[in-house]
Amino acid sequence: MAKKLKYEILIKPLLTEKSLKLVEERNQYVFDVDLRAGKLEIKKAVEEKFKVKVEKVRIVRKTGKTVTWGRNRLSGRRKDVKKAIVTLASSDNIADFKVE
Repeated sequence: MAKKLKYEILIKPLLTEKSLKLVEERNQYVFDVDLRAGKLEIKKAVEEKFKVKVEKVRIVRKTGKTVTWGRNRLSGRRKDVKKAIVTLASSDNIADFKVE
């Protein structure tokens, strides 16, 4: 993959019930990432953007479903999604994920 900037690799953080539970219990943060990004690129992007120490990166890739809708039964396909679950060092955290 060509050299990408940290804001092109990390698309958005995922703030779901499960991801917030991971933050509280295991110090793991979940991001939507570029489909072509690798583990090392994701690690560097998170470390540069949030100034934290990343211990481990796990990747989940989901292929888009085929869906139909409408009266004429139009069909299409949802986009593919790649998520990264990033484990930080025990002393680090990202303040943006704190929801009260």
